[in-house]
Amino acid sequence: MKIQKAAEDYLEAMLMLKEKKGYIRSIDIAQMLNVTKPSVTYSTKRLRENGYITMDRDGAITLTESGMEIALNIYNRHKTLIEFFMKLGVPEDIAREDACKVEHDISEETFEAICRHAESRN
Repeated sequence: MKIQKAAEDYLEAMLMLKEKKGYIRSIDIAQMLNVTKPSVTYSTKRLRENGYITMDRDGAITLTESGMEIALNIYNRHKTLIEFFMKLGVPEDIAREDACKVEHDISEETFEAICRHAESRN
């Protein structure tokens, strides 16, 4: 289940919007990711073609099972890395920024090691 970093960002943003607002709209994705509406249109088309989202006639977006799985995985990594970096003494704003960079590229083995290390420190 390897997809592009940008697609992971979109799916994660969609999950966060669904949790925050109860619905997902293209305009909200554009604002959250600080991208243009045409960029969202292009990306949502690709995500729909790959089976990660569905869109109804009114433009409401829903994550499919596979889209939700990816979104939850990335969101979990994001939150875990923020907490880990902050425990290391990194200021929250920097921890959030760095977590966004690392969450996509870190191997599953390294992420699991970070989780084990963090748990052993609690």
